[in-house]
Amino acid sequence: MEDVIDELREHNIEVPVPLELPDDDTLVEVEEELLLPLPREMRHFLLSVSDVVYGSLEPVTAADPYSHTYLPEVASVAWANGLPRHLVPLCEVNGHYYSVEPEGEVVFWRDGDLTDERWQSVWHWAQEVWLES
Repeated sequence: MEDVIDELREHNIEVPVPLELPDDDTLVEVEEELLLPLPREMRHFLLSVSDVVYGSLEPVTAADPYSHTYLPEVASVAWANGLPRHLVPLCEVNGHYYSVEPEGEVVFWRDGDLTDERWQSVWHWAQEVWLES
């Protein structure tokens, strides 16, 4: 996990208006909006690297409710489009979603169905998908 965090930090692109990291209180508010607890590793992901801008993928964020990547808004759209309610979106790609199971495994939902693509955790997903985007 720490290696992935370090690699993401190294690849972070400077942008005119940088993203902010949420704090624990902000994540409690996000959980209240979602009506779901965040999986433990996803919580750590949001607290430590949700301000990173890199590659073509834009994982969800939790600090700015006006951002197009704001987790409660992304979740609302994903659930309205059929993503199972127990899944928490991690990253939207052309109407398809990388999402986190309650136990922390990342799954890929495409065209109304879960695919066979899975990653053990958000950190495995970040290493194998986000950093490769």
